Amino acid sequence: MAAPRPSRLEGVDEGTGAEAAAAAASVVRVRLGIAYDGTEFTGWSRQPGLRTVQGVLEEALAVLFRRTGTAPRLTVAGRTDAGVHALGQVAHLDIEETALAHVVRPRHGQDADVSAEATLARRLTGILGADADVVITSAERAPHGFDARFSAIWRRYEYRIADAGALRDPLQRRRTVAWPKRLDAGAMDAAARSLLGLHDFAAFCRPREGATTIRTLQSYRWERDAEGVLVASLQADAFCHSMVRALVGACVAVGEGRLAASEPLALLRVAERTSAFKVMPAKGLVLTEVGYPEDHELETRAAQTRARRELHAEGVVG
Repeated sequence: MAAPRPSRLEGVDEGTGAEAAAAAASVVRVRLGIAYDGTEFTGWSRQPGLRTVQGVLEEALAVLFRRTGTAPRLTVAGRTDAGVHALGQVAHLDIEETALAHVVRPRHGQDADVSAEATLARRLTGILGADADVVITSAERAPHGFDARFSAIWRRYEYRIADAGALRDPLQRRRTVAWPKRLDAGAMDAAARSLLGLHDFAAFCRPREGATTIRTLQSYRWERDAEGVLVASLQADAFCHSMVRALVGACVAVGEGRLAASEPLALLRVAERTSAFKVMPAKGLVLTEVGYPEDHELETRAAQTRARRELHAEGVVG
């Protein structure tokens, strides 16, 4: 069976006519599942002189592909901020067929019955280290039209708070925010549910030039787990910069009694950045899952999302 052809090749000169067809046919797109403890990372995106998730992974790829030419670059579903963790991050990379075959060729009888993508993940893990704070959880050949960023239809996050009524688990301290006061989970949940739907979330987003703050918040709820820890679950088509932690901060203010349960919605409708609540620390936040449509809808979804982003950047929409 022929390898699926990526809808858009990154880092490849597509040329024209027969040259473009040959270039596209020789490239494989691989989808990676990634998890990481964000504590020691300055976010996802590569930054000069700083340790980032993208930087660490692309350095490992450079080692693996050092004899094949240019190392692949990663495109990610969600660029997490410094200190934010992930269990269900998704990225893709484009690799020439010949380069992939070279780095995953069987060694001393190993990997003979294992897919090239699984072998790639295992060898990346070997470079990263068995006790690394970033892990490749899966690797597979991407279906036609798949784009980790633009094909996504939702992102889901979790935020954990151990307030005065919760059990403090030292093994969870890197991903749980300790809060000295008892919080009203019922009031927080009511405030969260009032924010659902398509809105301009400017009051909860750090402004970025050319970026829209219009999002669809599909789900937002608060509940206590078996140990009394407050856990928020949030899902949206996409989140703008600092939006999740701001939404959590607004509900914490409600839980403390500093805001009424109706006030976050009133602030949302003003559509301006506010000081009525604090943006919560990054350590409590985990990207848990990224959702995608059925395979036959991937290419269309990517094209639609890319077109919307281009319109926003040009100032035509939002």
